[in-house]
Amino acid sequence: MASLRTDVMRMARRNKLVGMWAAEKLALVGDSAKAYSDDLAKAAFDVERNNVLETIRRDFEVAGVVQSDEEILAIINLSWLEAGKKTNQSDASDGALLHIARHLMR
Repeated sequence: MASLRTDVMRMARRNKLVGMWAAEKLALVGDSAKAYSDDLAKAAFDVERNNVLETIRRDFEVAGVVQSDEEILAIINLSWLEAGKKTNQSDASDGALLHIARHLMR
């Protein structure tokens, strides 16, 4: 059970990081950027709202932000690794994920 809780907390941290990146792309600043990233972080606890890619894709399309799914996924993956540093849950699969994410960002 502790592992599941750790994974959910890591996902919430990842979503927060991704949310800050997306907020910048959406030209949100200050409280608006924080609210946007907080909302994505809260989505980690809600099965019906936890598709971060879908949420960001929809928000980007509405705002006219041009960003490929691959670029968004690369940020999501890098943010997952960053979130893992804070929970000390990195493992060998994270190294592979980092390699893939870096390759996608080229």
